Amino acid sequence: MLKQTADYLTFDLLGLTPGTHLGESLNFFLYDTAKIFLLLATIIFVVAIIRTSFPPEKTKRLLSRKREYVGNVLAALLGIVTPFCSCSAVPLFIGFVESGVPLGVTFSFLISSPMVNEVALIMLWGLFGWKIALIYIGTGLLVAIVAGIIIGKLKMEKYVQDYVWEIQVGTAEIVEQTFLERLGYAREYTLSLLKKIWPYVVVGVGLGAFIHGYVPADFLVRWAGRDNPFAVPVAVALGVPLYSNAAGVIPIVHALMEKGMAIGTVLAFMMAVTALSVPEAIILKNVLKNRLLVIFFGTVAVAIVLVGYLFNAIL
Repeated sequence: MLKQTADYLTFDLLGLTPGTHLGESLNFFLYDTAKIFLLLATIIFVVAIIRTSFPPEKTKRLLSRKREYVGNVLAALLGIVTPFCSCSAVPLFIGFVESGVPLGVTFSFLISSPMVNEVALIMLWGLFGWKIALIYIGTGLLVAIVAGIIIGKLKMEKYVQDYVWEIQVGTAEIVEQTFLERLGYAREYTLSLLKKIWPYVVVGVGLGAFIHGYVPADFLVRWAGRDNPFAVPVAVALGVPLYSNAAGVIPIVHALMEKGMAIGTVLAFMMAVTALSVPEAIILKNVLKNRLLVIFFGTVAVAIVLVGYLFNAIL
């Protein structure tokens, strides 16, 4: 239905010719925009109802009682239902640290929340199918868990800014909600999140449409194909400055895959864009001392590169 509507608008109503740069770009833009917003509105509403069982205060209490390893796994899983970008996850990260949650566990959450969430799952599933979606979610969780464990084992608490440890936390009361209240919350949350991310979706789909229609296939295959041994680290290096969330980057990823970029390289690029960013580093600089900040970015970047190479080798 959506594809037929996009074809009608592009080729019948506007009279563009199939196979032309403009025609293919506009058709890609109309179809992917409609599909992504439909998926987002439906699934975010459902996930929002689930999220009412995990308010921040309950999450803090739950994680603070867990040992390392178990806490890392749980924190990474909780990142799925907390769809923050890398910057907006930082305040909750501070709250976890000053609530007594182990540092490595908090880093597992900080990595997982922007990289592995329902927005990424929905859009990847819709664009690439369930196998690619589950591969990305699984590897994203693995990166978050392993990186968090490594940072925890390094005992880097002394490299957190002193003021973070001095903040006193009150114990907020957890208010239970009725089902109707949860439905109301889910509606408001869905509308609020869509209002925040729709520009990312439109811009992301627009860039993806441009790549789809205008960038020659051999250009990307030559620079980021399977034969280039440095394609993965180059993709990660390019992804870090491109601050975005999953909603903005997945349409670009879709277009890159259609042009022949290897799946591992594409996944590494997406992980770098969503989990590591220059704005995030600037914000974290006020929370972490330089040594821990460098270790955090370096550990995650190396893990992402290894994931990219692994999937280029097996897929």
